[in-house]
Amino acid sequence: MPGLVKSGAALIVSIVAVHLTYIGYIRPQAEVVMEAARAAGQSAPRDLVVILKDYEQEICLILMFWGIFLIAGKCFAILKDRYLFQVDFLDGATGNTAAGNSTAGDGAKGDDTGKDNQDLSSVLKSLEGLPQQVRDTPLVRTLTASLRRYLITKNVQDTSDAIDSSIEALAVKLEAENSMIRYLIWAIPSLGFIGTVRGIGEALAQADQALAGDIAGMTESLGVAFNSTFVALLISIGLMFLLHQLQRLQDGLVVDTQGYCESFLLNRISTEEHHETAPQS
Repeated sequence: MPGLVKSGAALIVSIVAVHLTYIGYIRPQAEVVMEAARAAGQSAPRDLVVILKDYEQEICLILMFWGIFLIAGKCFAILKDRYLFQVDFLDGATGNTAAGNSTAGDGAKGDDTGKDNQDLSSVLKSLEGLPQQVRDTPLVRTLTASLRRYLITKNVQDTSDAIDSSIEALAVKLEAENSMIRYLIWAIPSLGFIGTVRGIGEALAQADQALAGDIAGMTESLGVAFNSTFVALLISIGLMFLLHQLQRLQDGLVVDTQGYCESFLLNRISTEEHHETAPQS
C-alpha cells in the first residue's frame, strides 16, 4: 500500500509539474514563434517548444517522468540492500560440527547435533527479530524460509528445494512488478501514433486550402503528426534502456540471493550432515 500511495503521488506531481510548464512556458512560447513564422509567410520552425506544444507530447512527458520514478525507485530499493550480501547471518551456527564429530563418539555426536540445531534455531529467531524493513528483503525472506524448512525436515534436499522455490517466486514477483513500466513503454508510442492520426486528419481537412495555394495549415497539421510520433519514440527508447538496466539489477539480485543461500546455508548444513553420517573410528 505505501508503494501504491507513492506511485500515485508521483503521478500527480508529474501531471501538475508538466502541465504548469506547458501553460506557463511551452505553449505561449510556441504560439509566439508560430505567429512570427506566419507573419513572415514561412512554415513553423523546428524549435523545441514547437515540437513539444501538442497534447500528445504533454501526456507522453507526464508518463515519461512517472516511468522514470517507478524505475528509479526499484533500482534504489535493490541497491540500498546490497550490503546484506556481505553479512553472514549464520556466523557461528555450525562452526564446530566437524571437529566435534571427528573426536567424539555417538553420544557426543548426538549432543553436537542437538547443539547445532539449537544454534540454527537461534539464528532463525535472530532473523525473525530483525527490523521489518530488513525482514522484507528478498535475501532475508529466502534465507528464513529455507532455514525453517531445514529445521522442520532435517533434510538438505528439502532445504535446496525450498531455496529453488523461493528463488522462482522472487523472479516471478520481480517480473510482475515491472508490468506497469512495460505498459507505459507500450502506451507512449501509441499516444504518439494517435497524434499522427489526428495530425493527418487535420491536414486532409485542409486539402482544399492547399489546392488553392495556401499550404501553411496543412504543413502545420502534418507537423503535429510527425512531432508527436518523434517525441513518443524518443521517450520510449529512453525508458526501454532504463528498464533493461533495472532488469539487469533484478537478475543480479536473484542470482546473488541463490548464491548466498547455497554458500552460507546449503554448504554448511550439507557439510554437517556429511560428518554426522560418516563412520566413526
